[in-house]
Amino acid sequence: MRTSEIRTRWLDFFADKDHEIRPSVSLISPDPSILFTIAGMVPFIPYITGVEAAPWPRAASVQKCIRTNDIDNVGRTTRHGTFFQMNGNFSFGDYFKEGAIDFAWELLTGPAQDGRYNLDGDRMWVTLWEHDDEAYDILTRKIGMDPKHIVRLTREENFWDTGQPGPAGPCCEWHYDRGPAYGPEAVGGKVDPGGDRYLEIWNLVFDQYMRGEGQGKDYPLLGELDKKAIDTGAGLERLAFVLQDKPNMYEIDEVYPVIAAVEEMTGHRYHAAEESDIRMRIVADHVRSAMMLIADGVRPGNDGRGYVLRRLLRRAIRAMRLLGMDAPSFPLLFPASRDAMAPSYPDLLSQWDTIADVAYGEEDAFRRTLAAGTTILDTAVKTVKESSGPAILSGESAFTLHDTYGFPIDLTLEMAAEQGVDVDEAGFRSLMEEQKERARADARAKKTGHTDVRVFHDIEKEMGGGSTFVGYTDDSSDTAIAAILVDGQPSPAVTAPSEVEVILNRTPFYAEMGGQLADHGIIRLADGGIIEVHDVQAPIKGLAVHRGTLTEGTAAVGEKGFAQIDTARRRAIAQAHTATHMVHKALHEVVSEQATQAGSENSPSRMRFDFRHGAALSTAQLGDIEHLVNEKLSTDLPVTDEVM
Repeated sequence: MRTSEIRTRWLDFFADKDHEIRPSVSLISPDPSILFTIAGMVPFIPYITGVEAAPWPRAASVQKCIRTNDIDNVGRTTRHGTFFQMNGNFSFGDYFKEGAIDFAWELLTGPAQDGRYNLDGDRMWVTLWEHDDEAYDILTRKIGMDPKHIVRLTREENFWDTGQPGPAGPCCEWHYDRGPAYGPEAVGGKVDPGGDRYLEIWNLVFDQYMRGEGQGKDYPLLGELDKKAIDTGAGLERLAFVLQDKPNMYEIDEVYPVIAAVEEMTGHRYHAAEESDIRMRIVADHVRSAMMLIADGVRPGNDGRGYVLRRLLRRAIRAMRLLGMDAPSFPLLFPASRDAMAPSYPDLLSQWDTIADVAYGEEDAFRRTLAAGTTILDTAVKTVKESSGPAILSGESAFTLHDTYGFPIDLTLEMAAEQGVDVDEAGFRSLMEEQKERARADARAKKTGHTDVRVFHDIEKEMGGGSTFVGYTDDSSDTAIAAILVDGQPSPAVTAPSEVEVILNRTPFYAEMGGQLADHGIIRLADGGIIEVHDVQAPIKGLAVHRGTLTEGTAAVGEKGFAQIDTARRRAIAQAHTATHMVHKALHEVVSEQATQAGSENSPSRMRFDFRHGAALSTAQLGDIEHLVNEKLSTDLPVTDEVM
């Protein structure tokens, strides 16, 4: 039974049982506290915990999930993987234990011709909380399970909660006996006697109680919930390798085609050698995971989700290199994964051009990095191993690999370990933090100059709220000097010539932010002083600091004046700013909706637009973008503004 059919049977079964069938949400988690959707229940958490009222009494789904906390174990065992699909059915104050158990038994053991999975009921085992007599009675009296196949466990082993006071309840875990070929027989009240024989395929969680404060599983049960819930999860890949009679998830129809492609490309044979098997499994898992992440809008980057995707792609590239594949491999591997997954996710076909561009571009870039960095790393490791000291690669060497060659620390750690060498990771992290602090200091210096930021806070407090900005409507304004700083220190007055920082109570000058450069202009003072403004920064929100040269006369705190921006410069910058939006729109139309802005600079003579994309633009794409933007410019569209 193909995985896509197992998926369809799940959804059809629960649709027939009056469940609302919900589509999978994105792998980008709807919960802002986590990067990815890590469990089938994630979209339903507000309803399970009672934070929101459920819009339906019962629901079912097959949810895409990503977990990368065990990424280093992927491939080393056949149990670990990063992408998986979780079948789930949910009840929000509707059916409870009897209904959930009935559904599980019927779908698992019912006849295939009726859309069920046709598993042997005599090979089913169940684990229950030791005090859950209700579930035990349903299983033995109604379902007719052999009591010897029901294992009763403590709360520590068989109880769900959120980790804090709130809903909690016992579990009913269904295991399938795969036979003696996979391990010893269960005896003595256990379903985990060793090996992979008793495979957990479905977990029913009965959200029955309200729990109190406590650590771990040591907390009081305060009473039963008025509105109980059911939350279940059945791993689709696990069902697939049971129903397809495969030893593990790497050999099911949605994963193995990538391994087969690796065999064809490298000449290695799966099951011939453990080391090559590990690398083939890394490739199979990571290619599928990366493809699904890209399809959901994730792009390679240096932090957050982007970093996870980049790490998956790079680990797959390196595994192929270790299997002897020096040429680009993604143009063969990704289509193999696409064809295996498309029956369940047809949007992979419609998004294929974007997926391919991102993946292939990342491979091209990293193959160059890998070639240069591997040589440097191998030389450094050789030097360490030949020295008389401990086999530890210095933090400085790891930092140089990262900073100069773009070699990620996780890859340095992995490759060094393969050669029996440790890495001074703490030293590397320290150097990285020093670099980040220098960057932060540079950014602060641009905003604050050489002034202690506390000085600006004091000025803002004395002013009662900072500068009033009138530049959205006026290019000049009457004003008064609220503060003067010279060399970062407050000064009551200053005489020309002098470099000064001036805070006005009212200003038309735009402080640099959002990619738009600061206004230039003139401040003419009542007593004849003239300040030529060449920069404006906002070291703290709402306080505009005008940096310039007092070229004539004097300037004093409290003195009135007239502030005038360079309108020609402002207009040129505004045109550049409008151009960035036009280029962004053209990028979406020519390249992809996922070619999103990462930064910009709008200056009088040019604009720079930074965007996220997996590869450099082609000459044809650049030409199309230019044509689109110029076409819109020629229509002389009206430009309006609105203060939001």
